Amino acid sequence: MSPAQAAALERQLDQLVGQRASALATTTHRVPVYFHVIRTGKGKTGDVSRTRIDDQISVMNSAYGKSETGFSFYLKGRDWTTNTAWLKAPDTYEKQIKSKLRKGDAGTLNVYTASLQDGLLGWATFPWQYKGDPAMDGVMVHYGSLPGGSITHYNVGQSATHETGHWLGLYHTFEGGCTSPGDYVSDTPYESEPAYKCPTSRDTCTAAGKDTVHNYMDYSYDTCMTQFSKGQASRMQKEWAAYR
Repeated sequence: MSPAQAAALERQLDQLVGQRASALATTTHRVPVYFHVIRTGKGKTGDVSRTRIDDQISVMNSAYGKSETGFSFYLKGRDWTTNTAWLKAPDTYEKQIKSKLRKGDAGTLNVYTASLQDGLLGWATFPWQYKGDPAMDGVMVHYGSLPGGSITHYNVGQSATHETGHWLGLYHTFEGGCTSPGDYVSDTPYESEPAYKCPTSRDTCTAAGKDTVHNYMDYSYDTCMTQFSKGQASRMQKEWAAYR
């Protein structure tokens, strides 16, 4: 997305929210979640148990709850699909996958698990994309990133927390590097590039504030991620009011 397109979206967001903005901080939302597991077979590659799905919802509720975002999540349904091609190449078959499996409306979170390639942990659609292509709405994560998964340092479940942040309208904390407007959130300091591992003393931009490596919208280890900012909570509320 170009800077001009991003700026246009911000203007649209402000217009859509309008006079409701002042009341958003006290609004709460219980978001229904449909969980779609893609696997090669029961007990085989890609399979995710009911317990791990429940644990993933708990991780998300803890993350969004302790940061007082106003969002919580409850499991509305879950299903398992045996399809080796979908599992191994979800990017190629994404439209097929979502067209067949997606449920609910704009305010329903659909989470899909598969074997993502090229080191990816997940991806998500943004709220303003729903109107133009509702069938594609949702979050895709690597099945190994769920709690108890196989991806070292990224198996506590925060990949789904991170991607859901995008689904609710957040950019990465390092969006735009050290250049204004960054991630369009005033209380997340500028960050020149993603953080890996947990470099707690890192400060990559001359503007005030150290890099927010503990933020869920960075790329730090799962155990390093502990917070959303108040500004991010406000942005998610605005995005919800405008688009979901």
